[in-house]
Amino acid sequence: MKKACCRVAGAVGTAVLVLAGCSAGSGTDHADGPVTITFWGWAGGYADAVKAFDKAHPDIKVDYQEVLPGAKGGYQKMLNAVQADNAPCLAQVGYESLPSFAAQGALQDVARYANADKGDFQPAAWRSVTLGDAVYGAPVDTGPMAMFYNKKVFASLGLKPATTWAEYKAQAKKIHASKPGRYISSPYLNYDYAGLAWQAGAGWFATEGDAWKVTMGSRANKKVADYWQGLADDGLIGKAPMYDQSWYTGLGNGNIATVIGAVWQAGVIKGGAKDGAGDWAVAPLPQWKPGENRVGNAGGSATAVLKGCKSPEAAWEFAHWLSTDKKAYGGLVTKAALYPAATELLSLPQLNRGDPYFGGQNIYKVFAEAAPKVGTGWSWGPVMTKTVADLDDGLGKAWAGKGGTIGDALRTAQEKTLAEMKSQGLKTSQ
Repeated sequence: MKKACCRVAGAVGTAVLVLAGCSAGSGTDHADGPVTITFWGWAGGYADAVKAFDKAHPDIKVDYQEVLPGAKGGYQKMLNAVQADNAPCLAQVGYESLPSFAAQGALQDVARYANADKGDFQPAAWRSVTLGDAVYGAPVDTGPMAMFYNKKVFASLGLKPATTWAEYKAQAKKIHASKPGRYISSPYLNYDYAGLAWQAGAGWFATEGDAWKVTMGSRANKKVADYWQGLADDGLIGKAPMYDQSWYTGLGNGNIATVIGAVWQAGVIKGGAKDGAGDWAVAPLPQWKPGENRVGNAGGSATAVLKGCKSPEAAWEFAHWLSTDKKAYGGLVTKAALYPAATELLSLPQLNRGDPYFGGQNIYKVFAEAAPKVGTGWSWGPVMTKTVADLDDGLGKAWAGKGGTIGDALRTAQEKTLAEMKSQGLKTSQ
């Protein structure tokens, strides 16, 4: 590894200004010893991966420190550390939060080291770690979506997995008619709902020059919102909130017949709905038009380089290794149910086995075929914590029929997001 240097980097073509200043404590080069870099994260298996890296790379030592998951305090700890000028070189940051970190000047551009490795990753994942010409980290995992369905319920009604959303709606009526307490699905909030919009090409954010544009109220978003609102209005969507015990019960006894979700939902369903073992299977997402093959994404994170990292080259070397080393990533699949962003890892043995819970189906084959079809036009906004809070408030009321529609929730979230962006001094094109 060549000796890394510290430099100042600015995001190009976005509404954010990112300063990559130098500070102590985030990784240093030593002529007489290994480079030491600190890494904050929480995913299961990361500690073991770091040990393997250190053993194989005597010129770089990674000091892994476990922190609370991002939304539970990890992100605030990272941002506080950047402000205090003592942040680690690397941190686990979800794709949805990267633009917010960038807007707050908390990231460091490593494009000069990273661009040569761009081809190692799925295009949608690479886009998730870039803003303009800047690269802020290595993609780790992705969340390509598919349809989990209760094959026992489907078989009892003579149904096969829907190939279009129109067919899905027709099946919803038949499923509910078979039993009053049985529904095709449950409500979707925040990033789970975002995946539905993503598949339809209904983006929420874009950039125009150096300004942000919010597009949650677009015609494309209205199409998705009206579709799901129609299912809710017809009484075809259950009331059990996702991840609530009532949701797991419904999955286990067949009262919730499908989950439109990302690959990691497999672990969620298996862990929480043990009574459904053997009853479930996975099929590709229904499409808006017959013959289309479009996929949304829900979830995924990066190993991001934080402002002040004195050893960005070493930081990138480790971040890239963590995302592409077959043995290390196999452990992440086993321990954290991560699904690789690196294209060559889609053939890992851990992703090519039948799963007893899903009747012996190799469900990862469905996701492997879906991953390259995830649309690359999606962008997250710079104030996602605020955006999601406002959106969830409106979505919760819309699903429950307690005021407003899903479309109203999106428009309100857009208005409040724009107000928040302006209050933070971010330039908008609206």
